[in-house]
Amino acid sequence: MSRDALAKLKSLLGHATPEERAELAAIARRLTPAWVPLFHGPQQAAYDSAADVLFYGGAAGGGKTDLVIGAALTLHRRSIIFRRVGTELQAIIDRMAEILGSCDGFNVQKNVWRLPGRQVEFGAVPVPGDEKKYQGRPHDLKVFDEITSFPEAQFRFLITWLRTTVKGQRCRVICTGNPPVDGQGEWVVRYWAPWLDRDHPNPAAPGELRWFAVQEGRDVELESGEPFLQQGRLITPQSRTFIPSRVQDNPFLMETGYEATLQALPEPLRSRMLEGDFTAGREENPFQVIPGAWVIAAQSRWNEQGRQGPMDAVGQDVARGGRAETVIARRHGSWYDQLLCYPGTATPDGPSAAAVAMSAVRNGAPIHVDVIGCGTSPYDHLNQAGVHVVAINGAGASYGTDRSGKLRFHNLRAELWWKMREALDPAAVPPVALPPGQAVRADLCAPTWTLRAGRILIEAKEDLMARIGRSPDKGDAIVYASVETPKRAAFGGRAGHVVEYDPWK
Repeated sequence: MSRDALAKLKSLLGHATPEERAELAAIARRLTPAWVPLFHGPQQAAYDSAADVLFYGGAAGGGKTDLVIGAALTLHRRSIIFRRVGTELQAIIDRMAEILGSCDGFNVQKNVWRLPGRQVEFGAVPVPGDEKKYQGRPHDLKVFDEITSFPEAQFRFLITWLRTTVKGQRCRVICTGNPPVDGQGEWVVRYWAPWLDRDHPNPAAPGELRWFAVQEGRDVELESGEPFLQQGRLITPQSRTFIPSRVQDNPFLMETGYEATLQALPEPLRSRMLEGDFTAGREENPFQVIPGAWVIAAQSRWNEQGRQGPMDAVGQDVARGGRAETVIARRHGSWYDQLLCYPGTATPDGPSAAAVAMSAVRNGAPIHVDVIGCGTSPYDHLNQAGVHVVAINGAGASYGTDRSGKLRFHNLRAELWWKMREALDPAAVPPVALPPGQAVRADLCAPTWTLRAGRILIEAKEDLMARIGRSPDKGDAIVYASVETPKRAAFGGRAGHVVEYDPWK
């Protein structure tokens, strides 16, 4: 049956009695493939999209599960559908059995559905490291249902083996989901920033293709999908897109009254689930160090002309290789300039990291460098060059208290992050102005705190990276730049005189 004929048959469903709808549905099942997308809507656009990596959904009820099952059954030979938790796969398996009309071909023990010419596997990765179980196993369709529940590192690892040996078989990734409810899913907004980040300078329309490639360890948006040479290797960019959908796009769910259920949800859940609003409030951890609303308020105060006097301090978080970045934050009073970000491959050693820091300094501002790990070498080179550099050792002792004078800190890292929290408090004077960007918000809002032995303890950076799947480089650089260190000229310091930061000095 042609697509036009199927469209006409489907249009009759809205005018038929329940008995007639059942009869028409039976006719359609005999004459059509196992599944067809909803015509002339976002599900059809997602099914037909040429994107290598597609994000479909946003709101609830738009037919996300049907899309991924339908694509696996009609367009691909070897598919795998991931959920973060294995028990959540059952609803997808049940829906697939409903579409096929039976469970024939499904192996419960192996979670694999074998059909003539096709195989659909179901996988789960609840614990970081579980993704390694799927290493080297190729699929031409990889699906991530509820993508915001996956750490970015797991996602990037698993799509590595998107490939096929079958000539003419298309390979692609389909992700579905709703807006993130906490900081763990914030990476999704960054990954599809042209569609989801309200601060993106070049926003994209729904369904529009944008091309990306990894250059020097980070994603770079390109003008087209034309292959190019990079360090002697031919790189082919991958296309991405986001196609939003809502329950109003699904006539079958609209008939059930599901829209009324979504309308009855409390805010901000209603905006997320009914409208797919990626800017709606997140459910923040009650022990999040810096509330998201405080960072947003600080960013709303920022403008290019807001610089307050000379540069007072620089913060540098150093990276070497990988996906991490070397980030430099520059502070003028309570106004923070746009961050300077360099891929880790651009600062592979101490001299190169020291050079980018020196190029950023103005007005004799001291440079605060994290000396745990790879920051030691840049610190040494800056010191030898006679630059005013201050070593920040987060594991070192803290001697300060919080603003109330009642709480002390477990270490220097805890003190610096807590002081940043106090500076961002809406009641603080002067008010802080932070540069815009979702990545800045995500990093500053990532760490959590606890009270241990009567002292404030901030989540260790290693634990934080394991939880969110990235290094909060931008947040760390801003925190280091917030440190108040007198300039040498203010106390007659000599060139080359460098001390580890001590809040009592």
